[in-house]
Amino acid sequence: MTVISMSDADFKNILATTASICTILQFLTGTLTCQKFVQNKSTGDISSFPFVSGCISTSLWLRYGFLIQDGSLILVNTVGATLFFAYVVTFYIYSIKKTMVIRQFSICLLFLLIVLVYIHNSKHPENARSHLGLICSGVTIVFFAAPFATLMHVIRVKNTDSLPYHLIFATFIVSLQWMMYGFILNDRFIQIPNLLGCILSGIQLSLFMIYPKNSKIYSNV
Repeated sequence: MTVISMSDADFKNILATTASICTILQFLTGTLTCQKFVQNKSTGDISSFPFVSGCISTSLWLRYGFLIQDGSLILVNTVGATLFFAYVVTFYIYSIKKTMVIRQFSICLLFLLIVLVYIHNSKHPENARSHLGLICSGVTIVFFAAPFATLMHVIRVKNTDSLPYHLIFATFIVSLQWMMYGFILNDRFIQIPNLLGCILSGIQLSLFMIYPKNSKIYSNV
């Protein structure tokens, strides 16, 4: 009987591949939203901020990937930045509040340029890496925490219909994979935000067990 052992390098490569695929698939869910914009010829009341912030976030992580010379981060965030920029353009085309879209994108772009210029001119690569890692982590944590505004409504009405189960589940899986990848790289800037992402998405998933789809019916009996 032959025992096949997996080396740390093999596990890292497999994890990097699966995490990259899952993340890109998660990014691609934005195409469904944009498809609705095209069909309705309008963005309705949806905010452009998730698309704008996604574009800036992936751009920051892309620069971080180049700093630590990690191919997986570079690939994922190149695809992510390209997709989110396309989403922003699509949103702008069909938005009735084009001035708001331009304002949000300009502010985020200015922030991105300031960070990139600072990193480029930094004379201490290790400090630049730490500062950019902190910024990327902070931005990611804010995005993970954003859905908690909806949770108060869910708890109040005891119904999870307003929560996107599949997106939350995908976020949990993606966060778990990148957290493990961060531990392999011994990179706390990848570990910490994705650990929090696992916790926050896990809390949201628990609400589907506490308040199942028909819980509102039983709560009124």
